[in-house]
Order: sequence, then C-alpha cells, then structure tokens
Amino acid sequence: MSAAKNANLCWGQRYMWLKYHRLPPGERHDTHIVLRLAIPHDVTVANCRAAINYLTRRHESLRTTYHLDPGPEPRQQVHPPAALPILLATTERDGTPTPAEIVERLGTTDFRLDVDWPIRACVITTGGAPKQIVLVLNHLAVDAWTVREIKRELTVQCAGFSSRRPAALEPVRNQPSDLARHESSAEAATVAARSLAYWGTEIARLPADPFAGRRAPDREPLTPDGEPVARSATLTSPSLLDAVRRIAAADQVWPSLVHVTAYTAMMAAYTGLGTVAHLSFSGNREPGPYAGVMTCMFAPMLVTVDCHDDPTFAELLRRVAERFELARTHSSVPYDQVVELVSREGSRRGQLVRLGSEVNFIKQRSSEARARRTTFAWKTVPTAWAYEEMDTYFRIDEWRDAVVVGFHARSSIMGAGDMERFLRGYETVLLAGADIRISDVTRLAGFSPPATHSTPTVPSPPARDEPPENAPEVRPALAPDAEQALAEVVRQVNGLGEVDLSDSYTLAGGRALRIPRVLALLAAHGWAGATVHHLTGPQPLRALARELTPEITPEAVIESPRPVLTQP
Repeated sequence: MSAAKNANLCWGQRYMWLKYHRLPPGERHDTHIVLRLAIPHDVTVANCRAAINYLTRRHESLRTTYHLDPGPEPRQQVHPPAALPILLATTERDGTPTPAEIVERLGTTDFRLDVDWPIRACVITTGGAPKQIVLVLNHLAVDAWTVREIKRELTVQCAGFSSRRPAALEPVRNQPSDLARHESSAEAATVAARSLAYWGTEIARLPADPFAGRRAPDREPLTPDGEPVARSATLTSPSLLDAVRRIAAADQVWPSLVHVTAYTAMMAAYTGLGTVAHLSFSGNREPGPYAGVMTCMFAPMLVTVDCHDDPTFAELLRRVAERFELARTHSSVPYDQVVELVSREGSRRGQLVRLGSEVNFIKQRSSEARARRTTFAWKTVPTAWAYEEMDTYFRIDEWRDAVVVGFHARSSIMGAGDMERFLRGYETVLLAGADIRISDVTRLAGFSPPATHSTPTVPSPPARDEPPENAPEVRPALAPDAEQALAEVVRQVNGLGEVDLSDSYTLAGGRALRIPRVLALLAAHGWAGATVHHLTGPQPLRALARELTPEITPEAVIESPRPVLTQP
C-alpha cells in the first residue's frame, strides 16, 4: 500500500479554496458538481462498484483531502487507494429513501475538506439492476474538463463490462501533486510574474465601482419586507443558437466570444462606462505535459474592453476577441495573488475596488429546452450566490436546441424591470446584425440614463487609523482585546514580526491564501464576525477589529447573516 503524500494547492484550486471559505456552512454545496451516467442493461451493481473504485485508484484528486495545517500554506493530502462507500437507491417503493432524496442529501451536505474524499457515489437500481451512477464531486478536485473525462472513463469501463471485454484506458501521465510541484518551479514563477504584471496594469485601469451610476446604497440593508438581496432570471431563445453560430462562422471566432460581445454591449449601455470589464473563465489546459491532469485547473481572468467610441457590434467583436486572447495568455497565475493585487489597489485609491461581474459560457450538448419561442422566467436565487462578492453573474448555456441565458444581479445595482430589459435586449443585439452600435443598444433596451460619471481620479491613501472611503459602517470598538487577538493571529499565521493595525490585512503582509486559517484561529480564540471579504478589502485591521464579536464558546463557527432572498 502506498503512503499518503502532501503537496501545495494547485493554482486552479486556489480560486475554489477561497470561494469555498467565503460561503458559510450549509451553503457550500454551491461548490459541488453532480454527474449522472446511464448504465447499459447488462452491467451489474458489482461492475459499477468496480468501475468507481478503479476511478479513485487511477486519479489521486478523488482521494485527496485539504488541510489548513500544518505549515503556513494550505495543503492537499493524497490518501492511499481504498474502497469508496457507495450507496444504493432503488426506484421501488419499499420504504427506503427514494433516489431523489438520497441524491439531494449527497449533493447538499458539505464536504469536510480535511476528512472527506471529494467524491460521493450512488447507484440507482430498479429490480436490483443498476440504471444510473450518480457522483457528487467537490469542485476543488474537478473542473468541467475533468468531469467530462470522468464520465468518459466510466462509460468506457461500463461498455467493457457489457461486452465482456476488458476496458482499455490510457495510463495517467501526471497527478495533481506533479502539477503542484511544477507550479513551484522557477519556470512557472516566471510565467506567473509576467501574468501578474499584466493583471496589475488592468486592475489599475478599472473604475472602483463599475455600477457607481446605478448603485443604490439604501437598498443594501434589506429586510423581508423590502427588496431582495438579489434576483435571478433566465431567457431561453431557440433563435439565438443559429444566429450566434452564423456570426461566429462569418468572423471566424468561437460562439462564446459572440455572446461575450453582446454582454459587453449591454453592460456598456447599462453602466454608461467607456470601459467594460468582467471576469471570464479559462480552463488553463494549454498543450503540454500537465494539460491532462485530473483536478481543478480553471480560474477567472479579467477581460477589459474599450467602448468609448460607440463601436459597431462587428468592431466590438473584434476587440473582445483580441482582449480575451490577451487575458487568456496571462491566465496562468495563482488567483490568490490576483486578490492581493486588487486589495493593494483599493488601499492605493482609498476605496474598495469591485471587479463587478462574472461571465461563464458552458456547452450542454446533452440538454434540450424544447422551446419553440423565446421565454423569460424568474428563478429562485441560489442562496450561496448572495454571499459572493460579485454584483452580477451571467451564464450562457448552449443547449442542443436553444441558448439558455441565466442572470443573477444584486438589487442594489439592478431592479426587476432592468433585469428583464437586459436579457431581452441581449437577444435583440444578437439578432440585429453587425451594424448595431452601443448607442442603438441603449435606445432599444430602454434603460434610464445612469448617474453622471465624473472623471476617474486616484485619491490619496487614507489617513492612518481611518477606514477607507465607502467602507462598511463599523460597530464601536469593544476593547483592545479584539485588536490584540486579530494582530496576533495575523502575525502568527503569516510569520510576521510587527503587525501595524493601521494597514489592511494585505498591506500588513497577510497572504490571501492563508485567510481561512486566520478565520479558524480567530474562531478558536472565541472571535467571530470577520470574513474572507473583509480581509481581502482595503479596510485597516483596526477598523476590522471593530467588526469582531466575542463568542460564548471557543468552538463557535463563524457565520455570515443569512441574506433575504425573495421573488421579484
């Protein structure tokens, strides 16, 4: 039996590590992925168990746990192969939990990162014969490419069992621990430094708040009788599928870039800004020895597009393609260091810098909408998203017979009417043709004018001991105990000498990747109230200490206030 081994987190895992710890317990299932695989009729339950266990033997990422300790950086620990517990769920009414109930429980129960393997398995049977394998996977261990490979390998194995012929799977070349070792090399450090320099330049160009002309601060302290924290809606359009493909073919670009262009045009129209930015996602699987590593390798990348001169859609598409490629070229970087860049930029300006929005394009070739015309619908907001730092999340799913566009937006920057106008305008832009301009988009969408934007300036750094401009209101200081506890924990976790409470966490020398350990130690000492978001912002540590509240028991868990989520 092989021994357990340890490695640093891979760069792609770092984004998910921080995302996971931004969410309170009970909401972390937002980082889970559910995979379903139909089983050939002559495959047995024993075959299914063998296929799943062979999968975990082949791929170390599926038998890895993640730890705050020991050492300053979080670590991944690979465990020796062992049999994975696999639940059976029958479709028959025999008094046992139904398959839906079992899958719901597997999918919504938090993974204990330092204890649980990042995979749960269930085999659904009818009359004792397996009909479906369901896997619940933690996003720290997998990404979209990995999930497709897992499904392919299971399919090959089941086909082998069905045909009574041994399945042939290619050898695994590299494991996540090999990738982590490469990312610690001088070669990778050179690539990361070049990418971070690019990110620093792009972040410096951003407005502090892309929705400044739309934001309504009085909407933030929301109650059950007021506005919801956020809304969610979808637009399903069969006509967009062919329209986008025609544009992509004519301009020789990916369909995803056509969608990003329409999104950029809509955001330029809504915000009134001449520079539109969003976080897009890169798989980071360029050709090379580590392209096939089965782990989470994707990370967000900043895409900024110039819209000042009211370009046509055709010109805007060219710019989007150019900027997207430039961002992708610089996407191989530890995401936690990008977070630190944003934090330092906020301290330099003396105010929080908001990255604003995420855009995600996903192909769902196995899904069908079966819609004959465009439909708009309000959806329930995923409660976990209300804890995210983003103002909007825009997801484009290319299904077999339609494009399904999902949109989450905070009520503080967009009301229900504007959300519907945004989605319907998005379809209009893509169906209008290459000559439509952003000024036409503004008129067609029917948005009211945003507040006037002043010329962006870079304010002087905040005075020592004073919170940055627009920092959240803080409670009166409880006692020096909170400041002392925070300073000591930050010092201990980051191996610092003196910690200046007038500095932000990042300026004091704190590393973003170590924030979950800071929060865990604060909780162990009986302090709650701080979050990942607090520590990655420009707020001085002394002001942050005023956010801390003493807990009755040292074992108390830090939880954020539960947001109010209602329908429009």
